[in-house]
Amino acid sequence: MASPLFDPSHMTVPKLLCQALKFFPSASLGPGDLMLTTKFDPQKETYVMCHHGMRSLQVAKWLQTQGFRRVFNLSGGIHAYATRVNPSIPTY
Repeated sequence: MASPLFDPSHMTVPKLLCQALKFFPSASLGPGDLMLTTKFDPQKETYVMCHHGMRSLQVAKWLQTQGFRRVFNLSGGIHAYATRVNPSIPTY
């Protein structure tokens, strides 16, 4: 099983990845959520991110309980990625 965490300083985001991003509020996910099986392949890598990485860590752990085996959380969130890797991304 993949580690639920990865360091944002090791991440590069190719332009093609941006086309594959899907945004879902964590509050919309629930037990046995059919949306997951129709929108995502549990066998493919799934990256989860939020502002500071805490809510996405909860979602990453939950996804693993739903059968997703290659789940990664952006440790420190989008904020850490912006400050450590890509300062052109605005922070707040």
